[in-house]
Amino acid sequence: MPIIAEAEDSPANSRKPASDADLKYWLENMVWHHRFSTAEVREATGLTELEIAAALRKFDIRPETKPQRKPDAPLLVLPYPGGRHPRIGFLDGAVDPQRETKFSVFAPWDDKSYVVADIPEALWSNLGLTYLAHTHVPTIWTKQKTELERLEWTRKPGEVLECRRKLPNGIVFEARIVPRRDAVRMELQLTNGTDETLSDLRVQNCVMLKGADGFNQQTNDNKRFAKPYVAVHSAEGNRWIITAWSPCDRPWANPPCPCLHSDPKFPDCPPGKTERLQGWLSFYDGTEIQTELDRIEATGWQKERP
Repeated sequence: MPIIAEAEDSPANSRKPASDADLKYWLENMVWHHRFSTAEVREATGLTELEIAAALRKFDIRPETKPQRKPDAPLLVLPYPGGRHPRIGFLDGAVDPQRETKFSVFAPWDDKSYVVADIPEALWSNLGLTYLAHTHVPTIWTKQKTELERLEWTRKPGEVLECRRKLPNGIVFEARIVPRRDAVRMELQLTNGTDETLSDLRVQNCVMLKGADGFNQQTNDNKRFAKPYVAVHSAEGNRWIITAWSPCDRPWANPPCPCLHSDPKFPDCPPGKTERLQGWLSFYDGTEIQTELDRIEATGWQKERP
């Protein structure tokens, strides 16, 4: 007997769990933490409502069975399961978002609120748009009618997430996400497996605010830009979400999404060489935002690999 029965007319962007253990993990992720409805679980997994209900009973996954997180635990970081679009608006600019670049970071003051980081959302080079984590404008691969394989985050000890993609032309990029108590440290690495030097290596890294209660107004009036830092404050102005990448090429934000960007740029990369970018994401409970940015800067995160 198969572990999971095949469902007719599964949502096009869904991903079937590969095993019982995989099914249990994703249901815990979706129901306990992201608080998905049955319809959203179906969108993410392609399972029928009956299959979902049976699996939830089998694993006893209910809001009431969610375990308490230890007070000294790092910030909660989980792979984003898909099934719920991480944007509020500009949806036509991100059709069929792929989950292997996306992860959720939950607010320390509210376990129902989270941001979704997309690392990388897009990668440009002198070759053109070299990677895009959804469907919108054509990439060098869609122009060639080359379909990229679906990947997943690798879950490592210490709640670390890693994902490695090798593109058809030999370019390899790897993301590493390391949660700590005070911040989430991020690294993006690119290796040039082509025969020519790569240049104009611009990266778009997105932090989407739809799931962050009090931070998801579709405006830039609640944002602060202090390159490389981009921050958003709560409706009350007493809490902040902060992100940064180094070296930062362009700090900005997109109100319709809404989202934060501290978009970095790799140095030109000769054949066979590897370049790295460092990233930061944190939460601040307070009103002295410049003091907090100064404190973050003093940690030396830009020169330290996670």
